[in-house]
This record gives sequence, structure tokens and C-alpha cells, in this order.
Amino acid sequence: MGTRTVRLDEEAEHALEEIISRTGLTISAALKKGLLEYREKAKALVNRKPTEFFNLFDLGKGSYTEAAARDAKKTIKDVLKRKAKNR
Repeated sequence: MGTRTVRLDEEAEHALEEIISRTGLTISAALKKGLLEYREKAKALVNRKPTEFFNLFDLGKGSYTEAAARDAKKTIKDVLKRKAKNR
């Protein structure tokens, strides 16, 4: 078993304190659970194919015909903002 020293910023420290107080876990147990959970998430991200990544961006009806190609960056930003609002 290894011993690590980590430095947490204020946000991470607050999150850790909240987790500990809500769950009753020790600091070590909370960090271990977080690491194990993230390990599984990281495996899924690494094994994802590019098409799976791009399929996450559902642009809705009309798909990629929302605007001219020269306006794509602005259009995608607007479409994603609209989709986020509707969730």
C-alpha cells in the first residue's frame, strides 16, 4: 500500500468535506471510491470510437444543414446552447 500526499484546491477540499460529512466515509475511503469510479469512466472514454464521440452531438432536425460551412463555429455554439436550454 502506498502513501501519497496531495494538494487540494479550495473547491476540491470543500467537495471532499461534503462527501465525508454526507456519507460518513473516511478521507481515504472517499478518495478510493472516487478513484475507482473515475478509473471505470476513463476506460470507457479511452475505448470510445470517434464515431461514438461525434454521435453525442445531436444537432436536431436538419443536422448539419443549419447554416453555411463558413458559419459552422457560430452555428454549432448556438445550436448547443439551445439544446442545453431545452433540457
